[in-house]
Amino acid sequence: MIRLAIQAKGRLSEESTQLLSECGLSVDQSKRKLLARCEDFPLEIIYLRDDDIPGAVSTGVADAGIVGMNEVVEKEYELNIIHKMGFGKCRISLALPKGEEYSGIEWFSGRRVATSYPVILEKFFRERQVKVDIHQIAGSVEVAPSVGMADAIFDIVSSGGTLISNGLKEVERVFFSEAVFVTNRNLSKDKEMIIKQLVSRFQPVERSRGMKYLLMNLPSDMVERVSTILPGMRSPTIMPLAQKGWCSMHIVVKESEIWPKLETLKSLGAEGILILSLEKMML
Repeated sequence: MIRLAIQAKGRLSEESTQLLSECGLSVDQSKRKLLARCEDFPLEIIYLRDDDIPGAVSTGVADAGIVGMNEVVEKEYELNIIHKMGFGKCRISLALPKGEEYSGIEWFSGRRVATSYPVILEKFFRERQVKVDIHQIAGSVEVAPSVGMADAIFDIVSSGGTLISNGLKEVERVFFSEAVFVTNRNLSKDKEMIIKQLVSRFQPVERSRGMKYLLMNLPSDMVERVSTILPGMRSPTIMPLAQKGWCSMHIVVKESEIWPKLETLKSLGAEGILILSLEKMML
């Protein structure tokens, strides 16, 4: 049995629990419980604040965790980073009031900057030999300039909408983050094996993201040309049809590759085109 720490609420929590579900892991998702056990895998989920997860994994309260890379770097605990999850992507940026004229990184010299990530920010300015007054606060960082608490902020940015609504503009993108799967550095061999099995369940789900299963009928002499237009995994599956000179092509492709080339496929004689969802893709 391993214990996995995930965020108790928020987008990262939703994406983590969705991934577990897509991997065939049935977990009681009631947030009223601190712990929830998987019914069909040796796994126990512990729900924590995102900034508590690195410490919980490092001290052995949890064996593993799904948490933003920004929290791993900020907390500076010794952890094994096993796998990048591909979701929860964001950046941590410097922002200042939109009325300020920004001339470059020296603008921050001697200024007060409010943030929940003082470690990452201090390293950034130290490497550039710029001295700033870092003011650490928890939550509502974006309001600090408007209330006179700071001259600028260093905070997480996704779409940038929160900055705009608070009269701020993004001027420096400092740190790019995404969710990562981390583990304690002193796991037993049995727990390491379970971790390996768990990550192996993640991968087929991740590979299928943005992919579609494409089927079409087309003239047999067009197979090679269509294959160059829609490169898929290895080579397509070709099946002969009862009608002489025709075949059925089956191929896994990125969805983004299909729509711009749909009219071209039709011009080459493709008919009966089916685009199907792809749940999991094993290699």
